[in-house]
Amino acid sequence: MVALRPVGLVVGILVLLSATTYTVRDPLYLALAGAAGSSSLWGPVAGLVAGKGLLVLVAVTAWLVVRSWRRGRRVFWTLAAAGAGVVGAYVTSEAVKMLVAEERPCRALVVRTVLACPPPGDWSWPSNHAVIAAAFATACVVAAPRTAWFVAPVAVSIAAGRVLAGVHYVHDVAAGLALGVLGVVLVVLVARRCTTLVHKSRA
Repeated sequence: MVALRPVGLVVGILVLLSATTYTVRDPLYLALAGAAGSSSLWGPVAGLVAGKGLLVLVAVTAWLVVRSWRRGRRVFWTLAAAGAGVVGAYVTSEAVKMLVAEERPCRALVVRTVLACPPPGDWSWPSNHAVIAAAFATACVVAAPRTAWFVAPVAVSIAAGRVLAGVHYVHDVAAGLALGVLGVVLVVLVARRCTTLVHKSRA
């Protein structure tokens, strides 16, 4: 069962973080991205995490899918529902991006970035990488709660890496994380409710 109170708390904190950092988005971005861009140590690390970090979460999710198929189909179908949530969160993120059309900070501000700035029309809010990272991490936690200690920090690191690498504001990634968590949890809850109703109708 998905614990709604912790989910609500996490999403609430992320939404609050996005709202509060929006007012100071430019100086905060310049401080973080500027520091990483001028560092020979943290710059490459941020670039690696921001660019390739999602592969770690995809690998963990794939491992859980294979493991659950062999050992317990209930977990497998939970992952299937969560996968639909990942897709839904991404599609929602893309739609919101088109509506809001916020310019990337690396285009709006002058700063040396670790990663190349995406082309014009590739909007900033919310961060798709953060959405997908949070969605995959949430899928793993819903199916196998013991993975939380690993996948949650990885998702947060990816989001932070996108800011440090210079391609997003802090409020972009905070909103993206919230959307990713919420999207997966909602789909899993609906899927479980539908399954319960089907079982009751057959009883």
